[in-house]
Amino acid sequence: MSDAGVELQVNNTPAAPQRNAFIRFLAILGPGLVTGAADDDPSGIATYSQVGAQFGYQMAWTMLFSYPLMAAIQEVAARIGSTTGHGIAANLRRHYPRWVLDAVVIALLIANTINLGADIAAMGDAATLLLPGPMQLWAVVITALSFSAEAWLSYARYAAILKWTTLALFAYVATVIVAHVDWSAAAVGLVLPRIGGGAAAATALVAVLGTTISPYLFFWQSSQEVEELQRRHRKALFTAPRSAGAELKRIRIDTLTGMGVSNVIAIFIILAVAATLYAHGIRNINSSVQAAEALKPIAGRFASTVFAAGIIGTGLLALPVLAGSAGYAVCETFRWTASLDYKPKAARAFYGVIAGATAIGLALAFSPIDPMKALYWTAVVNGVLAAPLMAVMMLISSNPRIMGRLVIGWKLKLVGWFATAVMAAASVGLFVT
Repeated sequence: MSDAGVELQVNNTPAAPQRNAFIRFLAILGPGLVTGAADDDPSGIATYSQVGAQFGYQMAWTMLFSYPLMAAIQEVAARIGSTTGHGIAANLRRHYPRWVLDAVVIALLIANTINLGADIAAMGDAATLLLPGPMQLWAVVITALSFSAEAWLSYARYAAILKWTTLALFAYVATVIVAHVDWSAAAVGLVLPRIGGGAAAATALVAVLGTTISPYLFFWQSSQEVEELQRRHRKALFTAPRSAGAELKRIRIDTLTGMGVSNVIAIFIILAVAATLYAHGIRNINSSVQAAEALKPIAGRFASTVFAAGIIGTGLLALPVLAGSAGYAVCETFRWTASLDYKPKAARAFYGVIAGATAIGLALAFSPIDPMKALYWTAVVNGVLAAPLMAVMMLISSNPRIMGRLVIGWKLKLVGWFATAVMAAASVGLFVT
C-alpha cells in the first residue's frame, strides 16, 4: 500500500475529527479564558489558601456556588463590548451622568493599583523560594518583563501568550496529586453548603465572592471583546444582529470555559491546603507565599516548589489584566486611543496609565505597607464598587436603545441580577464582619 493510502486511512480514523474539534475549541477560547485565569492571581491564591487552612474542605462549595454568578456577569460584560463596540467605561460615558463614570474609574484605579502592589510583592517573594536573590530584585525583573510584553508585542502574539500562560494554573493540580486528599470529605465539602464558624466563615464567604467577582475583570473582558472586533476587522454586533448568533455562542463558550477553569483551580488550591496545612493544625495563612513555604515540611519540596511557581505564573497573567483594565477605563473616559494593537508611540496615554499603575504598584511592593492589609482595603473598594457597577451593566445590557435587538435574554438577566444581589449582600457583609 502506498504512503498516500496509509495517510488517507489515518486521517479518516475517528481520532482525526475529534482532534480537529478540539483544535477548533481551543481557537474559540480567548478573552474569557484569560479573564478567568487572571482571577486566580496571587491575591486570590492567598484567599483560597486561607479558606482551605481555616476550614479544611468545608467551604469548597463556595466555588461551585460562585461559578454561575461570575460566568453570567462576565458574559454580560463581554456582550456589552462585542455588541456596542465600546468598553464599559465608554458606555458609561455615553449613556450615564459623568459623576457615575468618574466615581467608578477612580475606585477602579485605587483598587487595581493596590492589587498590583500586593501581587508584585507576592511574586517577588515566591521567586526567592525558587531562585537566589532578594525579593526586590525579582519584583523589578518580573514587573519589567510584564510591562515590556504588554507594550511591545503585537496584540495577536500577546493574546496568544496570555492564553498559554493559563497553563501555569495547573501547578495546583500537580500539588493535589502529591497531597493526601480525603476525597470523601472533599466531595461533601463541594456539594453540601455549610457556613459554620460564625463571623469567620461569613468573612471567608465574602472574601471568596469578592475575589472571584471583581470589577477589573468586567472592564478587561469587555474591552478585549472590542479588541477582537478590531483585530478581525468586524463591526459591532449592534449593526448586524442577524449574523451575531455565532459570535454570541463563541462568547458564551469562552466565558463558561474561562470561569470554569478559574473555579476548578481554586477548588484544587483549597483541597491542597486542606489536605496538608489544615490536616496538620496550621489554621492561619496570611499570604500565598506563606502557604507555599508551609507546604514544604508537610507535602515535600516538590509541592512547595510547584505552588510557588504557580504564584509567579498566575501573577504574570494577572499583572497585565489589572494594569490593562485601568488603562482601558481611563482612556475610554477621555476618548483617548486605547488598544494593545498599537505601539506605545501611537497610544501614549493608554500605555502611560499602564506604566503608571504598574510603577505605583511596584512602589507599594517596596513600601512597609502590610500587603494583606492592602488587600483588605482592595476588597473593601471592590466590594463597594462591584454591586452598583453590576447593576449598571445589567441595565445597559437590557436596554434596546444601547444593545438593539441583542439585549440579553431572560435567563441571563435572571442570573445576572441574582449575582448583583449576592454581591450587594456580600459588600454589606464585608463591613458587618
